[in-house]
Amino acid sequence: MHKFWHMLTRIYSSSGIFFVLVLVFIYFSFYAVRGDRGLIRYMNLTREVATARQISAEYANQKEEWSDKVKRLSSESLDLDMLDEQARVVLNMVGPKEFVILDSDLEE
Repeated sequence: MHKFWHMLTRIYSSSGIFFVLVLVFIYFSFYAVRGDRGLIRYMNLTREVATARQISAEYANQKEEWSDKVKRLSSESLDLDMLDEQARVVLNMVGPKEFVILDSDLEE
């Protein structure tokens, strides 16, 4: 232990080596915080990963909704009456032998 303190006082007394060691410490400290793999970059990447996971969850929900819609359009589960009704609503058309009765109470 005595040798260690003696070495430290010797380094401190030779100001050139001490100055270089301080500069090396500052250099590594700076890049540990601000470098390509530093703390700030780590925090930014953590934030980006959280955002990407949120977007991924939203896309997974959308995919599930679309899968459900596609599944309902399959020939095994397709309700032709519902399809006909939806087509008429979307296209705003009726057949040539059909008539439409508008009810003013339903429009409000």
